[in-house]
Amino acid sequence: MSMTMNRQQIMESKETTEDEETRSEQQVNMKNNGMEQTKICQVRAIVERQDPSSKGVDDLTIGRFLRARDLDIEKGSSMLLKYLKWRREFVPNGSISVSETPNEVAQNKMFLQGSDKKGRPITVILGARHVQSKGGLEEFKRFVVYGLDKICSRMPPGQEKFIVIGDLQGWGYANSDIHGYLGALSILQDYYPERLAKVFLVHAPYIFWTVWRIVYPFIDNNTRKKIVFVDNGKLKSTLLEDIDESQIPENYGGQLPLIPIHDS
Repeated sequence: MSMTMNRQQIMESKETTEDEETRSEQQVNMKNNGMEQTKICQVRAIVERQDPSSKGVDDLTIGRFLRARDLDIEKGSSMLLKYLKWRREFVPNGSISVSETPNEVAQNKMFLQGSDKKGRPITVILGARHVQSKGGLEEFKRFVVYGLDKICSRMPPGQEKFIVIGDLQGWGYANSDIHGYLGALSILQDYYPERLAKVFLVHAPYIFWTVWRIVYPFIDNNTRKKIVFVDNGKLKSTLLEDIDESQIPENYGGQLPLIPIHDS
């Protein structure tokens, strides 16, 4: 009888502890959310004083820039102001059109379809199809912005991040566009903070590591944590941890055909 009671007491104690931990976590989240919202209001006030055009920026956007700077109000404000200035200069019409990136679009290297288990859009990039085009670095940057804007426009309500599958099969030195890679990385980290959820790098050849060692120091710590190199033998099983089979591209054992981003 005492053994039964002891087991019951242990079970009840365990449930009580779990309930307390859940309540504690919820309280911490509520406190953090409240703190973040307060800081968002402070960032908005600072930024609007220096750039009146920022009045149209929503709280979600401000929150991403703030989180990218560990909730530091001054750094978050500075980052957002830099973004607003860049956006006016680089995307004066509000968006990049396909006609502004003809050489990049012709390479047919970026695809957009499906979403992961959390509803995050998935983009596939075929690295071996990227070569420096006659449009140069500036056209490539426009293509990066075109792609990122299109991905972000596919975000469902309540979701702010996206998934990347970077396929390096067939990648060689002809594709080693260091300036292009660093330009794309800078755009992602400086102007689209807290948008990237995870990058799956698949089929990485040995020669890729030469370029990786050059680019790696420019990747910030938050972005580094999101990069996953996938073993060829575990490709589908790794993707299945985050993505349902119905949403995985056909060429990785799933059911979706690849759709070029300009056709999606």
